[in-house]
Amino acid sequence: FGPPWADILLKKENFLACKGAEIALCYYSGPEESQTGGAATPCDLSSPWTADCTCYVIPAGHPYFVDINAILNLDVYLDTIKKCGSDGSKCQPTGPHSAPVCDAINSGNFVPGAEVISTFSLALAANRDIPLGSTACYKPAVPDPLYAGCMTAPCKKLRDGSNGDPVVDPYTGLELAQCACPLWQGNFQVGQGTEQDPESCTLGDDNVWSAAYSPKEELLPLLPPPPPPPHYCWPDAPGDTGCPLLPPNYLPQVPRNVSCQKVCSEYKQSNHMGIQVGYTCDATLCTAASDPILVKSACTGLAKHSPSEILKLETEVGFSCAASQICGCEPNKKTNDAIWRFNEAQRALDIDSQCEQNGTLCGTSP
Repeated sequence: FGPPWADILLKKENFLACKGAEIALCYYSGPEESQTGGAATPCDLSSPWTADCTCYVIPAGHPYFVDINAILNLDVYLDTIKKCGSDGSKCQPTGPHSAPVCDAINSGNFVPGAEVISTFSLALAANRDIPLGSTACYKPAVPDPLYAGCMTAPCKKLRDGSNGDPVVDPYTGLELAQCACPLWQGNFQVGQGTEQDPESCTLGDDNVWSAAYSPKEELLPLLPPPPPPPHYCWPDAPGDTGCPLLPPNYLPQVPRNVSCQKVCSEYKQSNHMGIQVGYTCDATLCTAASDPILVKSACTGLAKHSPSEILKLETEVGFSCAASQICGCEPNKKTNDAIWRFNEAQRALDIDSQCEQNGTLCGTSP
């Protein structure tokens, strides 16, 4: 069906669910001019084989997704299909296992020297000015279509040449990265627009779209966005795509295929400078997604520890940022103090924290 850099989707199980690392989101990349009024995110042809694509950096803690057919590291690909099956059905969200590709990306070992890896995220889906969509670009309407297959491509964060500070998109508040995306020639779908418009498939000015391709028409609404889990929502994702917080005074039954011992162990092991960031991330991510700086501060360090059982539980029950409450996991004192500070920071921004909405993750005043 094509090499990994063609970014092919054959069935919905091909998308593997991960959580932990900050990633680059190239879903909206391509044109030389900004589509939002913020920074431009072009894909410039840099050689006959690659494009330099400017992409959004999604903070750690947000769930992200990898197409099993587009893993550019061969050893990681072989490990992943051994555990997940060739189609990904044995790994989350459709199966019980965590995918090895998630661990490789979270550990920073997927591509030596890369600061972030390009995958897919729904983190901007709640922003109606950056919509999800699909525009089909097929032969013969588009002669010899060329596109950048950015899934699992290596990226470096963009920095200001004068002071080395990160380059930030003023529209989203997110940092930007440049990814080296391999090129492929063939049919593709662009993740913007809702109707086929061949004129929009060719950008000109040595620019190409970051895109992917599904040969199955019934999957086009899912490309590149992955399908929802069984409960028709994504844990910890924003807006309409995300699962809700726990209602007040309600705890669902723990599914039989989930180990609360593992869940609490993952929270305990998410130690960053004495703070168990699994808790601080939960206390902030699902309520303050509009403030990427606050989310980044709350979730820093999560990538070093796999939260696969946490993601598994939240996917099964259909609630966001809720695993510690469901399993009764208890943060240490330093973490409780940090949770309280993050709640105070949200209050200063007129954001209702989880503590205010359902009485959980309140922390303690230091």
